[in-house]
Amino acid sequence: MDNQSIQHTRWNCTYHIVFIPKWRRKIMYGENKKDLVEIIKKLCEMKSVQLIDGRVCVDHIHMYIGIPPKLSVSEFMSYLKGKSSLMFFDRHPELKTKYSDRHFWARGYYVSTVGNVNEDTIRQYIQEQEENDKLEG
Repeated sequence: MDNQSIQHTRWNCTYHIVFIPKWRRKIMYGENKKDLVEIIKKLCEMKSVQLIDGRVCVDHIHMYIGIPPKLSVSEFMSYLKGKSSLMFFDRHPELKTKYSDRHFWARGYYVSTVGNVNEDTIRQYIQEQEENDKLEG
């Protein structure tokens, strides 16, 4: 993913996120899967989150996404899980009885940053910048 920009900021904030339905029910297949894919794509678009790749598996979801720095991962995940749950139950009212209080997703999620540089590369870059400043000064 190339660096994105918002106003005066260049950014590349990508994450691997995994989350599951409550009680890890194996419910995300067929029409349910199709609807969840559509809902997640729409919600990402509404928050200007780039859905780079993703898979809806039978009992969990993997996403590789780019979240703008003005939006925290936890804010986005609260939004995504909350809105997708409401939208999913609107499309499948027959499932409301299985999920009390419209809680479709389990609490929590897994998140990992995805980057194209490691710690050594960053340290080396910072040192080189300092050395360049000394040469110019």
